[in-house]
Amino acid sequence: MKRTLIIMVKEPRPGRVKTRLGKDIGVIPATWWFRHQSARLIRRLRDPRWQTVLAVAPDTAVFSKAWPADLPRLPQGDGDLGARMKRMLRAAPGSACLIGADIPGITRAHVARAFSALGRHDAVFGPAADGGYWLAGAKHPARLPRGTFENVRWSTEHALADTLRTLPGCRIALTDTLRDVDTAADLPRR
Repeated sequence: MKRTLIIMVKEPRPGRVKTRLGKDIGVIPATWWFRHQSARLIRRLRDPRWQTVLAVAPDTAVFSKAWPADLPRLPQGDGDLGARMKRMLRAAPGSACLIGADIPGITRAHVARAFSALGRHDAVFGPAADGGYWLAGAKHPARLPRGTFENVRWSTEHALADTLRTLPGCRIALTDTLRDVDTAADLPRR
């Protein structure tokens, strides 16, 4: 069965995306950065080895012109980040990896290594330098434990450790460590 790469995106509207970054550089520049970053990331990660699907928020953004029209879109729905991530992974027909759109350094090779790790593991995570993670993947998403992604302290240095505790008995692989962008200090230097 074909692999699925799910990219979680928010419609790029001022005050709705990258709010912590917006506090550092301003709401409009943060929105502009996210719009262009997510467009570059989507273009860069399209690959015939996997189907790319956009998990969009708000749910009404399914019809937004902000992203390529030919990519399938799923509404993220209600709930905290963990509930939405679990719902998106379980919507995939086979193995799936899920990422956010704010990881400037991600390449197709990073995604390919994550899918490769699922050959020998039940789940894979791409750690972020801040203690969170930029990628979560499952070999058989429908078989994830019921409590997966519950009671996780999101947006803290505990997010990865908390998530790993929700996967008892699962064989877990860790792949490349990358940086996501939360604040101005995280922006790539040119």
